[in-house]
Amino acid sequence: MTITTIGIDIAKSVFQLHGVDEAGTVVLRKKLRRSAVLEALRDLEPCLVGMEACATAHYWAREISALGHEVKLMPPVYVKPYVKRQKNDMADAEAICEAVTRPTMRFVPIKSADRQGVLVLHRTRDLLMRQRTMLLNAVRGHLAEFGIIAPQGPRKVMEMITNLRDTEAPGLPEIARSVVLSLGLQLDALVSEIHALERQLLAWHRQDTASQRLETIPGVGIITATALAASVPDPSVFRSGRQFAAFLGLTPRQNSSGGKDRLGRISKMGDGYLRRLLVVGATSVIRRAETNPSATGVWVRSLLTRKPVRVTTVAMANKTARIAWAVLARGETYRAPAMA
Repeated sequence: MTITTIGIDIAKSVFQLHGVDEAGTVVLRKKLRRSAVLEALRDLEPCLVGMEACATAHYWAREISALGHEVKLMPPVYVKPYVKRQKNDMADAEAICEAVTRPTMRFVPIKSADRQGVLVLHRTRDLLMRQRTMLLNAVRGHLAEFGIIAPQGPRKVMEMITNLRDTEAPGLPEIARSVVLSLGLQLDALVSEIHALERQLLAWHRQDTASQRLETIPGVGIITATALAASVPDPSVFRSGRQFAAFLGLTPRQNSSGGKDRLGRISKMGDGYLRRLLVVGATSVIRRAETNPSATGVWVRSLLTRKPVRVTTVAMANKTARIAWAVLARGETYRAPAMA
Protein backbone atom coordinates (compact mmCIF):
# COMPACT_ATOMS: atom_id res chain seq x y z
CA MET A 1 0.00 0.00 0.00
CA THR A 2 1.17 3.57 -0.73
CA ILE A 3 2.56 5.52 2.20
CA THR A 4 1.15 9.05 2.39
CA THR A 5 2.46 10.27 5.76
CA ILE A 6 5.57 9.44 7.75
CA GLY A 7 6.49 10.54 11.26
CA ILE A 8 10.19 10.45 12.13
CA ASP A 9 11.52 10.58 15.67
CA ILE A 10 15.08 11.80 15.16
CA ALA A 11 17.91 11.17 17.59
CA LYS A 12 21.68 11.06 17.61
CA SER A 13 22.11 7.53 16.28
CA VAL A 14 18.76 5.67 16.08
CA PHE A 15 15.73 6.99 14.15
CA GLN A 16 12.18 5.62 14.42
CA LEU A 17 9.84 5.78 11.39
CA HIS A 18 6.05 5.47 11.48
CA GLY A 19 4.14 5.52 8.18
CA VAL A 20 0.43 5.36 7.31
CA ASP A 21 -1.60 5.24 4.10
CA GLU A 22 -4.57 7.39 3.03
CA ALA A 23 -6.95 5.48 5.29
CA GLY A 24 -4.68 5.94 8.32
CA THR A 25 -3.66 2.28 8.39
CA VAL A 26 -0.16 1.70 9.74
CA VAL A 27 2.00 0.29 6.95
CA LEU A 28 5.49 1.14 8.20
CA ARG A 29 7.18 0.77 11.56
CA LYS A 30 10.94 0.69 11.32
CA LYS A 31 13.97 1.57 13.41
CA LEU A 32 16.97 2.75 11.41
CA ARG A 33 20.52 3.79 12.05
CA ARG A 34 21.43 7.35 11.15
CA SER A 35 23.33 6.35 8.01
CA ALA A 36 20.38 4.34 6.61
CA VAL A 37 17.62 6.98 6.92
CA LEU A 38 18.14 8.81 3.62
CA GLU A 39 18.60 5.53 1.73
CA ALA A 40 15.30 4.20 3.07
CA LEU A 41 13.40 7.40 2.22
CA ARG A 42 14.94 7.53 -1.26
CA ASP A 43 13.16 4.28 -2.15
CA LEU A 44 9.71 5.63 -1.16
CA GLU A 45 7.26 7.62 -3.24
CA PRO A 46 7.06 11.35 -2.35
CA CYS A 47 4.94 11.80 0.76
CA LEU A 48 4.41 14.06 3.77
CA VAL A 49 7.16 13.75 6.39
CA GLY A 50 6.74 15.21 9.87
CA MET A 51 9.45 15.81 12.47
CA GLU A 52 9.87 17.71 15.70
CA ALA A 53 11.80 20.99 15.44
CA CYS A 54 14.71 20.01 17.67
CA ALA A 55 18.46 19.61 17.30
CA THR A 56 19.57 18.70 13.72
CA ALA A 57 15.94 18.87 12.51
CA HIS A 58 16.60 21.62 9.96
CA TYR A 59 19.49 19.67 8.47
CA TRP A 60 17.36 16.54 8.06
CA ALA A 61 14.49 18.61 6.67
CA ARG A 62 16.74 19.98 3.94
CA GLU A 63 18.16 16.57 3.11
CA ILE A 64 14.76 14.83 3.00
CA SER A 65 13.21 17.66 0.97
CA ALA A 66 15.93 17.16 -1.63
CA LEU A 67 14.57 13.63 -2.15
CA GLY A 68 11.18 15.02 -3.23
CA HIS A 69 9.27 14.63 0.05
CA GLU A 70 7.25 17.41 1.70
CA VAL A 71 8.78 18.01 5.12
CA LYS A 72 7.07 19.85 7.98
CA LEU A 73 8.61 20.68 11.36
CA MET A 74 6.52 21.09 14.50
CA PRO A 75 7.32 22.42 17.99
CA PRO A 76 7.74 19.43 20.33
CA VAL A 77 5.31 20.96 22.84
CA TYR A 78 2.53 20.72 20.24
CA VAL A 79 3.32 17.06 19.51
CA LYS A 80 3.33 15.95 23.15
CA PRO A 81 -0.51 15.76 23.51
CA TYR A 82 -0.65 13.11 20.74
CA VAL A 83 1.60 10.67 22.63
CA LYS A 84 -0.50 7.77 23.92
CA ARG A 85 0.29 6.34 27.33
CA GLN A 86 3.99 5.45 27.67
CA LYS A 87 6.73 7.52 26.03
CA ASN A 88 9.17 5.72 23.76
CA ASP A 89 10.60 6.17 20.26
CA MET A 90 7.79 4.21 18.63
CA ALA A 91 5.08 6.18 20.43
CA ASP A 92 6.82 9.46 19.63
CA ALA A 93 7.02 8.63 15.90
CA GLU A 94 3.33 7.69 15.88
CA ALA A 95 2.42 10.95 17.63
CA ILE A 96 4.45 12.95 15.10
CA CYS A 97 2.76 11.13 12.23
CA GLU A 98 -0.66 11.99 13.63
CA ALA A 99 0.13 15.58 14.61
CA VAL A 100 1.53 16.56 11.21
CA THR A 101 -1.85 15.91 9.56
CA ARG A 102 -3.86 18.13 11.93
CA PRO A 103 -5.35 21.16 10.12
CA THR A 104 -4.73 23.50 13.08
CA MET A 105 -1.14 22.43 13.69
CA ARG A 106 1.49 25.18 13.68
CA PHE A 107 4.68 24.52 11.78
CA VAL A 108 8.23 25.82 11.97
CA PRO A 109 9.72 27.16 8.71
CA ILE A 110 12.82 25.29 7.57
CA LYS A 111 15.96 27.38 7.87
CA SER A 112 18.60 27.40 5.16
CA ALA A 113 22.19 26.48 5.94
CA ASP A 114 23.19 30.13 5.48
CA ARG A 115 20.73 31.39 8.09
CA GLN A 116 21.72 28.65 10.50
CA GLY A 117 25.32 29.76 10.05
CA VAL A 118 24.35 33.30 11.06
CA LEU A 119 22.64 31.93 14.17
CA VAL A 120 25.84 30.02 14.99
CA LEU A 121 27.64 33.40 14.93
CA HIS A 122 25.04 34.79 17.34
CA ARG A 123 25.22 31.85 19.75
CA THR A 124 29.02 31.92 19.71
CA ARG A 125 29.12 35.67 20.34
CA ASP A 126 26.64 35.28 23.20
CA LEU A 127 28.80 32.53 24.70
CA LEU A 128 31.95 34.65 24.46
CA MET A 129 30.13 37.62 26.00
CA ARG A 130 29.16 35.47 28.99
CA GLN A 131 32.75 34.25 29.34
CA ARG A 132 33.96 37.86 29.18
CA THR A 133 31.58 38.80 32.00
CA MET A 134 32.81 35.85 34.07
CA LEU A 135 36.45 36.91 33.63
CA LEU A 136 35.67 40.54 34.47
CA ASN A 137 33.90 39.48 37.66
CA ALA A 138 36.79 37.19 38.55
CA VAL A 139 39.31 40.03 38.16
CA ARG A 140 37.13 42.34 40.27
CA GLY A 141 36.79 39.72 42.99
CA HIS A 142 40.51 38.87 43.11
CA LEU A 143 41.57 42.52 43.30
CA ALA A 144 38.94 43.32 45.93
CA GLU A 145 40.56 40.75 48.24
CA PHE A 146 43.57 43.08 48.38
CA GLY A 147 41.60 46.31 48.76
CA ILE A 148 41.77 47.28 45.08
CA ILE A 149 38.28 48.23 43.88
CA ALA A 150 37.74 48.62 40.15
CA PRO A 151 35.31 51.33 38.97
CA GLN A 152 32.15 50.24 37.19
CA GLY A 153 32.34 49.30 33.53
CA PRO A 154 34.39 46.73 31.59
CA ARG A 155 36.65 49.45 30.18
CA LYS A 156 37.73 50.51 33.67
CA VAL A 157 38.69 46.93 34.52
CA MET A 158 40.73 46.63 31.32
CA GLU A 159 42.48 49.93 32.13
CA MET A 160 43.32 48.64 35.60
CA ILE A 161 44.82 45.46 34.15
CA THR A 162 46.89 47.58 31.75
CA ASN A 163 48.18 49.64 34.67
CA LEU A 164 49.14 46.45 36.51
CA ARG A 165 51.28 45.43 33.53
CA ASP A 166 53.26 48.66 33.73
CA THR A 167 53.43 49.32 37.47
CA GLU A 168 53.25 47.29 40.64
CA ALA A 169 50.23 47.82 42.88
CA PRO A 170 51.06 48.27 46.57
CA GLY A 171 49.76 45.43 48.70
CA LEU A 172 49.24 43.07 45.75
CA PRO A 173 51.51 40.02 45.92
CA GLU A 174 53.41 39.10 42.78
CA ILE A 175 51.73 35.69 42.56
CA ALA A 176 48.28 37.33 42.58
CA ARG A 177 49.43 39.97 40.08
CA SER A 178 50.58 37.26 37.67
CA VAL A 179 47.16 35.56 37.86
CA VAL A 180 45.31 38.81 37.16
CA LEU A 181 47.58 39.52 34.18
CA SER A 182 46.89 36.00 32.87
CA LEU A 183 43.16 36.68 33.07
CA GLY A 184 43.80 39.95 31.26
CA LEU A 185 45.39 38.09 28.35
CA GLN A 186 42.31 35.89 28.11
CA LEU A 187 40.10 38.99 28.16
CA ASP A 188 42.08 40.52 25.30
CA ALA A 189 41.69 37.33 23.26
CA LEU A 190 37.94 37.19 23.94
CA VAL A 191 37.45 40.82 22.93
CA SER A 192 39.31 40.20 19.67
CA GLU A 193 37.15 37.15 18.91
CA ILE A 194 33.94 39.05 19.70
CA HIS A 195 34.94 41.89 17.36
CA ALA A 196 35.73 39.38 14.60
CA LEU A 197 32.28 37.78 14.97
CA GLU A 198 30.61 41.19 14.90
CA ARG A 199 32.43 42.05 11.68
CA GLN A 200 31.07 38.86 10.11
CA LEU A 201 27.56 39.76 11.25
CA LEU A 202 27.95 43.24 9.77
CA ALA A 203 29.07 41.75 6.44
CA TRP A 204 25.99 39.47 6.35
CA HIS A 205 23.75 42.36 7.35
CA ARG A 206 24.94 44.43 4.40
CA GLN A 207 23.93 41.74 1.92
CA ASP A 208 20.56 40.79 3.46
CA THR A 209 17.69 43.13 2.61
CA ALA A 210 15.39 41.86 5.38
CA SER A 211 18.01 42.61 8.02
CA GLN A 212 18.56 46.10 6.59
CA ARG A 213 14.82 46.84 6.73
CA LEU A 214 14.64 45.68 10.34
CA GLU A 215 17.47 48.01 11.32
CA THR A 216 15.25 51.00 10.49
CA ILE A 217 13.06 50.20 13.54
CA PRO A 218 13.90 52.23 16.69
CA GLY A 219 15.60 50.02 19.25
CA VAL A 220 16.75 47.45 16.66
CA GLY A 221 20.45 47.45 15.84
CA ILE A 222 22.57 45.21 13.66
CA ILE A 223 22.74 42.40 16.24
CA THR A 224 18.96 42.27 16.74
CA ALA A 225 18.23 42.77 13.03
CA THR A 226 20.46 39.90 11.91
CA ALA A 227 19.10 37.61 14.64
CA LEU A 228 15.49 38.30 13.63
CA ALA A 229 16.18 37.95 9.91
CA ALA A 230 17.98 34.63 10.42
CA SER A 231 15.44 33.22 12.89
CA VAL A 232 12.29 34.13 10.93
CA PRO A 233 12.86 33.14 7.28
CA ASP A 234 9.12 33.04 6.56
CA PRO A 235 7.00 35.59 8.51
CA SER A 236 3.80 34.31 6.86
CA VAL A 237 3.67 31.42 9.36
CA PHE A 238 2.38 34.02 11.86
CA ARG A 239 -1.09 35.41 11.21
CA SER A 240 -0.37 38.72 12.92
CA GLY A 241 2.21 40.69 14.82
CA ARG A 242 0.56 39.74 18.08
CA GLN A 243 1.03 36.07 17.31
CA PHE A 244 4.69 36.75 16.60
CA ALA A 245 5.02 38.58 19.94
CA ALA A 246 3.33 35.63 21.65
CA PHE A 247 5.81 33.30 19.91
CA LEU A 248 8.62 35.29 21.53
CA GLY A 249 6.98 35.09 24.96
CA LEU A 250 6.21 38.82 25.21
CA THR A 251 2.47 38.46 25.87
CA PRO A 252 0.77 37.83 29.25
CA ARG A 253 0.24 34.28 30.41
CA GLN A 254 -3.46 33.50 30.62
CA ASN A 255 -5.26 31.54 33.29
CA SER A 256 -8.82 32.36 32.21
CA SER A 257 -11.94 30.32 32.83
CA GLY A 258 -15.70 30.78 33.09
CA GLY A 259 -15.65 33.99 31.08
CA LYS A 260 -13.24 35.65 33.49
CA ASP A 261 -9.98 36.87 31.98
CA ARG A 262 -6.96 36.45 34.24
CA LEU A 263 -3.69 37.74 32.81
CA GLY A 264 -0.38 37.28 34.59
CA ARG A 265 3.25 37.95 33.74
CA ILE A 266 4.66 37.43 30.27
CA SER A 267 4.83 33.78 29.30
CA LYS A 268 8.59 33.81 28.46
CA MET A 269 7.94 31.02 25.95
CA GLY A 270 9.79 30.81 22.67
CA ASP A 271 13.25 32.10 21.77
CA GLY A 272 14.75 33.65 24.88
CA TYR A 273 17.69 35.09 22.96
CA LEU A 274 15.48 37.14 20.63
CA ARG A 275 13.31 38.22 23.56
CA ARG A 276 16.35 39.46 25.45
CA LEU A 277 17.64 41.43 22.45
CA LEU A 278 14.26 43.10 21.99
CA VAL A 279 14.03 44.01 25.69
CA VAL A 280 17.56 45.48 25.63
CA GLY A 281 16.66 47.50 22.54
CA ALA A 282 13.42 48.66 24.14
CA THR A 283 15.43 49.85 27.16
CA SER A 284 17.36 52.24 24.93
CA VAL A 285 14.09 53.58 23.51
CA ILE A 286 12.72 54.15 27.03
CA ARG A 287 15.83 56.07 28.06
CA ARG A 288 15.42 58.45 25.12
CA ALA A 289 11.66 58.86 25.57
CA GLU A 290 11.91 62.32 27.16
CA THR A 291 13.50 63.78 24.03
CA ASN A 292 11.55 61.70 21.50
CA PRO A 293 8.97 63.94 19.76
CA SER A 294 7.33 61.12 17.78
CA ALA A 295 4.06 59.36 18.58
CA THR A 296 6.06 56.49 20.08
CA GLY A 297 7.71 58.89 22.51
CA VAL A 298 4.33 60.28 23.56
CA TRP A 299 2.99 56.74 24.07
CA VAL A 300 6.02 55.73 26.17
CA ARG A 301 5.80 58.86 28.35
CA SER A 302 2.10 58.33 28.99
CA LEU A 303 2.70 54.69 29.89
CA LEU A 304 5.51 55.61 32.28
CA THR A 305 3.08 57.73 34.28
CA ARG A 306 0.91 54.67 34.94
CA LYS A 307 3.28 51.68 34.93
CA PRO A 308 6.73 50.81 36.32
CA VAL A 309 9.74 51.24 34.06
CA ARG A 310 10.31 47.51 33.51
CA VAL A 311 6.68 46.90 32.61
CA THR A 312 6.91 49.74 30.11
CA THR A 313 10.12 48.26 28.71
CA VAL A 314 8.48 44.91 28.05
CA ALA A 315 5.47 46.64 26.50
CA MET A 316 7.87 48.50 24.18
CA ALA A 317 9.58 45.21 23.31
CA ASN A 318 6.16 43.76 22.46
CA LYS A 319 5.43 46.72 20.18
CA THR A 320 8.86 46.36 18.54
CA ALA A 321 8.19 42.67 17.85
CA ARG A 322 4.89 43.52 16.16
CA ILE A 323 6.56 46.20 14.06
CA ALA A 324 9.31 43.75 13.10
CA TRP A 325 6.74 41.23 11.90
CA ALA A 326 5.00 43.90 9.80
CA VAL A 327 8.32 44.96 8.27
CA LEU A 328 9.18 41.35 7.39
CA ALA A 329 5.71 40.40 6.15
CA ARG A 330 5.15 43.47 3.99
CA GLY A 331 8.70 43.91 2.73
CA GLU A 332 8.75 47.58 3.73
CA THR A 333 10.94 49.77 5.90
CA TYR A 334 9.78 51.30 9.18
CA ARG A 335 7.73 54.49 8.97
CA ALA A 336 7.29 56.45 12.18
CA PRO A 337 3.60 56.97 13.08
CA ALA A 338 2.29 60.47 12.52
CA MET A 339 1.30 62.61 15.49
CA ALA A 340 -2.43 62.77 16.16
